Amino acid sequence: MHGNRNANLGVIVTASLAGLLFGFDTVVISGVVGSIRSVFEIEQGSFWDGFAVAVGLVGTFLGALFAGKPGDRYGSRDSLKVVGAMYVVSAIGCAACWSFGSFCAFRFLGGVAIGASSVLAPVYISEIAPAQDRGRLTGLFQFNIVLGIVLAYLSNAFVAMTMNGADPWRTKLGVAALPALLFFAMMYTIPQSPRWLAQRGRHDEARASLARVGVADADAMLREFAAAADAARHHSAQALFVAAYRKPIVLAILIAAFNQLSGINAILYYLKDIFAAAGFSGLSNDWQQVAVGAANLVATIVALAVIDRVGRKKLLLIGSVGTALALAAVAAIMGTGQGRGYLLAMLVTFIAFFAFSQGAVIWVYLSEIFPTAVRSRGQALGSATHWGMNALIGQAFPMVALHTTALPFAFFAACMVLQFFVVLAVFPETRGVELEKMDRALESKPATG
Repeated sequence: MHGNRNANLGVIVTASLAGLLFGFDTVVISGVVGSIRSVFEIEQGSFWDGFAVAVGLVGTFLGALFAGKPGDRYGSRDSLKVVGAMYVVSAIGCAACWSFGSFCAFRFLGGVAIGASSVLAPVYISEIAPAQDRGRLTGLFQFNIVLGIVLAYLSNAFVAMTMNGADPWRTKLGVAALPALLFFAMMYTIPQSPRWLAQRGRHDEARASLARVGVADADAMLREFAAAADAARHHSAQALFVAAYRKPIVLAILIAAFNQLSGINAILYYLKDIFAAAGFSGLSNDWQQVAVGAANLVATIVALAVIDRVGRKKLLLIGSVGTALALAAVAAIMGTGQGRGYLLAMLVTFIAFFAFSQGAVIWVYLSEIFPTAVRSRGQALGSATHWGMNALIGQAFPMVALHTTALPFAFFAACMVLQFFVVLAVFPETRGVELEKMDRALESKPATG
C-alpha cells in the first residue's frame, strides 16, 4: 500500500501496542511462580505447578485458534476492542483472586486475549502497511511484545524492591491493568482496515480509511483490492484447508512450531527457576531477568532495522545457528555444573539470536503468506500452533527440569539445528512482495535470501 508513511505510522503504532500487553501479560507470571506455589500450597515440579503457567497458554491457544473468524467477520480493529477489555478484566481478576481456581480462570481469560491479539494485530498492521516497509512495521508488534517483556521484568523487580519484604505477587499481577486500559481507549482512535472494508463492499468507508492512513490514490488501491478479492474467490471460495493454500498452511505450522521448539517461552517463564538451579537467588535473580529482557529488546531493534533489507529467510538461518550453539552451551553448563558464571552470558546470547531471527520474523511472515480472504484464519492457524506447542512445553518443562536441567536445553538445541535445514529447503523469501502478489512468490522455488 503506497502513501504517506507518517499518516499510517501512528495507526500502526497504536495497533501494535497489543503486542506490549501480550509481552507484559505473558511473562509477568515469571515473577509470581514461587508465590503461587506457597500461597496455594503447590509442590514444585508437580502437574499443578506447570498448570499455573500452562492454563494461560491453553487460553492463548484457543484465543489464537478462534480469533480469525471474528477478525474476518467484524474486522481486526473492532475485535481488538474486545481483546483490550479482556486484558483489563484478567489483570484485575488475577490480582484479586480468592483461590487457585479463580487465579487459573483469570489467567485463562488473559491467555485468550494474548492469543487473539497475536492473530488480530499483525493482520491489521499488514493490511495497512506499505509493502516496502511491511516487515519493519508489522515487526513493531514484535518490538512491543519484547518491550512488554522488559517492562514486566522491570515491574516485578521494582515492586519487589519497594515492598520491603512483603510478598507483592498481587501487585505484580495487577499492574498489567494500566497498559490494558490505555490500549482499550486507543482502539477507538484508529480506522477499520481498508482492505477488510473493501472486501465487504463498503467502498466509501474503505476510501475514507485509506485517506486516514495517507494513501494518495485511493481508487487505484481499491481496484487492486478488488482484483485480489476476485482471485481469492476464484481460488476455492473462502475455505482455508484446500489444496490452493497448502503451501502457506505448511509454512505457518512450521515457523510457529519451530518458534516454540527453541524453548524461548519456557526459558522466559521459568527464568527465576533456571537461575536458582544454577545457584543464583533473590534480587540478583530479578535483575538478571531484566538483563535477558534488555538483550531481547536490543536484538529486536536491530532485526527490525534490517528485516526489509536482509529478508526474512536469512534472519531465520542466522538465528538457527546462533540459538543452537547458545542452547548447547547452556545444556553443557547445566549438565556438568561447570562454568556457571557463563550461564547469564549464554542465555543472553540465545535470547539475542532468537530475537534477531524467529522473534522478529514469525508475526511478519504469518501475516504475509495467506491471501486476504483467509488471512485472519491463516494467521490464527499459525498462532494456534505456536501457542499449542507453548502450552505443552510450558507444562512439561518444570516436570522434566526437576529431574534433569540439561536435557530440555539439549532438546531445544537439536530442534534449532533441524530448523536450519528446513528453512533452507522450503521457506521462500517474502521481502518486498505486495500481499496481492504473494501467491506467486510462494509458488516459485525458494531462494536462499
